[in-house]
Amino acid sequence: MAELDTSSDNPGVIAFPPFIWLGHAVISALVHFFLFQLPIMRYGISLVCGIALVILAPALALSALVTMNAAGTNIDPAKPALTIVRGGPFRFTRNPMYLALCLLQVALGFFLNDWITLLFVVPLALILHYGVVLREERYLTAKFGEPYLELEREVRRWM
Repeated sequence: MAELDTSSDNPGVIAFPPFIWLGHAVISALVHFFLFQLPIMRYGISLVCGIALVILAPALALSALVTMNAAGTNIDPAKPALTIVRGGPFRFTRNPMYLALCLLQVALGFFLNDWITLLFVVPLALILHYGVVLREERYLTAKFGEPYLELEREVRRWM
């Protein structure tokens, strides 16, 4: 009996998204500590913003993880999607975990009170968008067809 090849049943994202964020976080922190800094505001206010975002981002990601587990689909984008997830934070954004990674980068910028670190969210969002999100959308459209296209019409990509 032939074994089913599922190696191509995934979106082919460029890298595991948390590793993409980690790379940005490390590079932006190195720039902050070794090259230059551009303060955003008084540090006390910046710290409060960072704390708020460092609470919000993991809460959003955890909610998405719980929702995906409950729906019975794979969380790792290198594995096949088993269903379209519409509950939890997926009612408001199709990409809550990638949004959470971007919020973590913004939180790091506020913690370090540095515009350069904060603005690293722009290349992070672009890499996630073109290297992960658009690939996942093409994959999900091909795999699920109209039900996924309906979700695209009803729920925003990011926010």
